[in-house]
Amino acid sequence: MKDTIIKEIREFTVLSGHNRLITGDDGYFDEPLVGFASGFDPLFQEYKNIIGEFHFTPKEFFEDEFGNESFTKGSVISWILPISGTVIKSNRRQKLFSSREWAHTRYYGEMFNDELKRHMTYFLKEMGYRSVAPSLSSKWERLYDHRVGHASRWSERHAAYAAGLGTFSLSDGLITVRGIAHRVGSIITELELEPVVRSYKGVYDYCLKKNAGTCGVCIKRCPAGAITENGHNKDLCFQYMREKISPAVNEKYEVSIAGCGLCQTKVPCERTIPKKP
Repeated sequence: MKDTIIKEIREFTVLSGHNRLITGDDGYFDEPLVGFASGFDPLFQEYKNIIGEFHFTPKEFFEDEFGNESFTKGSVISWILPISGTVIKSNRRQKLFSSREWAHTRYYGEMFNDELKRHMTYFLKEMGYRSVAPSLSSKWERLYDHRVGHASRWSERHAAYAAGLGTFSLSDGLITVRGIAHRVGSIITELELEPVVRSYKGVYDYCLKKNAGTCGVCIKRCPAGAITENGHNKDLCFQYMREKISPAVNEKYEVSIAGCGLCQTKVPCERTIPKKP
């Protein structure tokens, strides 16, 4: 069954006409990575302490959708959509704002990611398994917490971490075998699938700065000064995107969210797990 799900996610991504740059024939994303976690992995309960009590577990999202006691077994299916080489190369040249291709990937590419979530919930429903995409649920929302800053009720990156797809970076991104330049998606299903065995032990295992004391290239790449030796300042990052990037490029690029992504390009972890020196 896992092979069937992986095949469906990959084929939908590769073949979809919506996974295409408006400015050319290349796609926003390359072939996805797919991971699986138990819906009852203790990590999801731990996230209430790590992120905040407001962060929902898979059980909470599922039972809000389908009723109390409806989630007695199940899984989280998570995927990484690696950003294509064409888009990455365009953003490497940027120093202050994202490139047009990167902005379109952030805006229109994320619309495609939502399509993939809807497609997979329908695909599993046709097989007889109820499913819900947390980020499309009526219970999902962005919020601000005094302890962790900008957050939401479901972190796609933390779900991917639980599903064995990667570890975190100094910049708060998720470093995977295909690098840090990507978008992330997930769904929760009552279908019970064997979870992956995570190949890492710590949350920063793939970050050279955090685990080896080297690198730190993302610090220099950040035009907002939001990344330092101490980590990523979400407030400075958000402020720069809202007050600097959006007024400068949104209308020009015909998007309402342009993103930035400079810390995800022209860095050692851009497209792979960097090797320790």
